[in-house]
Amino acid sequence: MSTVAPPSGEIPTADIEFASRDHISALQLERLRWSVRHAYENVAHYRQAFDAAGVHPSDLKDLADLAKFPFTGKTDLRANYPFGMFAVPRDQVSRIHASSGTTGQPTVVGYTAGDLNNWADLIARSLRAAGVRSGDIVHIAYGYGLFTGGLGAHYGAERLGCTVIPMSGGMTDRQVQLIDDFRPDAIMVTPSYMLTILDAMVRKGVDPAATSLRVGVFGAEPWTESMRSELEQTFALDAVDIYGLSEVIGPGVAMECAETKDGLHIWEDHFYPEIIDPETGQVLPDGAEGELVFTSLTKEALPVIRYRTRDLTRLLPGTARSMRRMQKITGRTDDMIILRGVNLFPTQIEEIILTVPALAPQFECVLDQPERMDRLTVRVESRADTTADERLSAAAALTQRIKQRIGVSVAVEVLLPDSLERSLGKARRLVDRRPK
Repeated sequence: MSTVAPPSGEIPTADIEFASRDHISALQLERLRWSVRHAYENVAHYRQAFDAAGVHPSDLKDLADLAKFPFTGKTDLRANYPFGMFAVPRDQVSRIHASSGTTGQPTVVGYTAGDLNNWADLIARSLRAAGVRSGDIVHIAYGYGLFTGGLGAHYGAERLGCTVIPMSGGMTDRQVQLIDDFRPDAIMVTPSYMLTILDAMVRKGVDPAATSLRVGVFGAEPWTESMRSELEQTFALDAVDIYGLSEVIGPGVAMECAETKDGLHIWEDHFYPEIIDPETGQVLPDGAEGELVFTSLTKEALPVIRYRTRDLTRLLPGTARSMRRMQKITGRTDDMIILRGVNLFPTQIEEIILTVPALAPQFECVLDQPERMDRLTVRVESRADTTADERLSAAAALTQRIKQRIGVSVAVEVLLPDSLERSLGKARRLVDRRPK
């Protein structure tokens, strides 16, 4: 067994966000060598995968050498269910989270006490970048339990010195009551569930712009700039994006800074990012769009080496922080719809929906195959108090704009408000009803 504790680096965490690129790169290389060796020496899967690829941790001379190592995917975690990917004895694992497993075997992630300490620090750092400060009240509407969102946000907010309302998801009317009664400064929630809270506020006669909320930290699903404008105007708050995924650590891998709102700064002292061509696996230069890949630099219980996230984005230079940014996620390789040769994503549909005044941002994309060809139907709710004629006009406008901007013909159904099922967590934007 290799030593567990990763190298600490020289700069305190409060200052590393503004360190020079040279220092960040040197720290990354030091920690990357440790992480790759830690995975190789303590996880049978990595030892076998590295040996099969003909690489060894000693081959990692500089950051570019990471491209020699094999990728890790969700299938690898599922194949080693439940604890086969752990790099420390089980009795050193302080907490276990897992995915829902709705698309297959659940993916299990574990944390040592050191991992949990780092995670809390990263969430605290993220909240501070979002404009949240010690003493603020933070309403957490991410789900608690095996999902990493709720507990990850909770301990990070406490680490920052905030007062936490651990509401979790669901009981939407109760969410509205506590926001009204407890007057939180910030809310952490999926953007789609924030829309559900908005619906409940309207029903209860609560003016969303008059609440105490001044910061909304939205994550766990892709959302657009149009959605940001919608949320900021409706709630009179700053809407910022947080990114993470359970396999890498949970929320807090990257965070948008309130002063710029120009993409998410990756906390590069803990996670090394790459962008690859999703078809060939070739590493792409900064600025090119492709699939995001992460290697953990400090994780003890579950190191991940070149983990393919399936998220599509690009890497950009730092602005508010010296660490590189990732563009807001435009979609996922497994959410991409190929319709009559045209690639499109639900986020593109959302952008266009929000240009039609009569339409609300509650929608779903339904794929079916009534004959030989795939068909896409966009089912979207109208805003309150729209007439039947306005709904017909909105359907025609949306159909035309999708054709003009994306280049494909779709069917559009404009529904009455509250017609679509509401999500308590991540929204289900794509419904595939095609024969298997």
